[in-house]
Formats: sequence, C-alpha cells, structure tokens
Amino acid sequence: MTDRPSILVPLRVLEGESVPEGVPALLADAHVVMLGYHVIPEQTAPGQARMQFEERATARLDDYEAIFEEAGATVERRLVFTHNGQKTIDRTIHEHDCLAVLVPNATGAVDDVLVAVRGTVGIDRLARVVAGVFGAMDTSVTLYHVAEADETDEDIGTLLDGMADRLGELGVDESRIETRTEREQGPLDAIVDAAESFDAVVMGETDPSLATFVFGMPSDQVAEQFLGPVLVVQREPAPDEGDE
Repeated sequence: MTDRPSILVPLRVLEGESVPEGVPALLADAHVVMLGYHVIPEQTAPGQARMQFEERATARLDDYEAIFEEAGATVERRLVFTHNGQKTIDRTIHEHDCLAVLVPNATGAVDDVLVAVRGTVGIDRLARVVAGVFGAMDTSVTLYHVAEADETDEDIGTLLDGMADRLGELGVDESRIETRTEREQGPLDAIVDAAESFDAVVMGETDPSLATFVFGMPSDQVAEQFLGPVLVVQREPAPDEGDE
C-alpha cells in the first residue's frame, strides 16, 4: 500500500466555498490537510475575527471533515483568519509537508487522469501523488510532456520512462500507463487543450510561489477551462524556505 500523500484542500470557509461533489471520493486514499481560511481587512485583528466568526466556520469544517473521513481519507484541519490568504496557504504547505494542493472542482468517477510531466518538480513527488491518489482506482494514467525546442526524443523518453518506472515501483499497473508528447504548443495552452479529454489533472508547480499557481494565472486558466479537479504537486522545499 502506497503511503497516503498529504494533499492541501484550501477552502474560503465563510464565503460559501464548500467541498465539491466527488472530491471526497477522489481523496479517499489521501491524507487531507483541510485549511479553512477567511481573509479579513487589514484593520481587523485576527483575534477579533475569530471571536466573531469561529463558531460558524468551525461548524462548517466539522461537516467537511466528516465527509472526507466517511469517504476513507485521514484528515487534519486548520482554521485561520488572515490578512493574506496566499501566505497562509504557503505556510500551511510547509508546516504540514503537503505534497500537493487541490484546486477542488467537482468530479464524477475518474476514469482518465492527465499527468503533466515537465521535470520542474521531482519525478518522485509527482509519482507519489499519482500512485497515492489514483493507485487503488481503475484509472488510466496518461503521462504528458510538452517538449522544449532543444529536447530530443531520447531526452523525453528517458523522462517519461523514469516516471512510468517509478509509478510501477509504487504499485501502479503498467498496463494503465500511457505516454504522450506535444511539440507544437506552449506548456499552458497544451495542457489546457489536452485536459479537455480527461477527468482530472496532475501538474507540477512551475513557479517559485505556490500562491501564484493556485491563485494566479496558470491555475486559474487551467481550472476555468477544465472543469475537473487539478492537483498541483509542490517542489521539494528548500531547507530554509519554511522559515520566511
């Protein structure tokens, strides 16, 4: 059994953002780090907001935690009143050693998952998320690489074969794994176009800041144009990164 990957699920808990349909089943084999957060004005003290809103927010998190646990996930949870939602998410990732962050769009049964393999996030971390979340499902896994201009077919083969081998070591049946390469489009356009044919997407964090990916342009474009859930696998943190 693959170790449960820690997946951060950030929810703007007082703005009506809830756990979408199908997400608990998707993360049934994961360790869910559920972050309920509420962004408050600069002039409002977090303690004051907590006194005002904690009871209502906690009741919602209780409900969401029960839904995840009923599906089979293990759950940790945090409730944060913050002036900066992006920094709160970054900090939570480091403190809980989360392998990935979920952009939680609704989903039905996941038959096909697109895994964007770009080399910017370690193969091992990407494979642990894919095997940990999808390994027990009867899901087809397509390893998808958007080639740089100077990449040879041999380079690409080495990258994708390495990823497939690592998935095999983690218990994913090799007959479920396919590979695809794209040379004609840039990475973002290619992934968005390819994602239309899949039920879920796994992609690496391509920017030094997690916040840019989850709230900024790349993830917004993918999540707006692709209606299924997106798992954003994080880089290996630098030794002093969590101390900022």
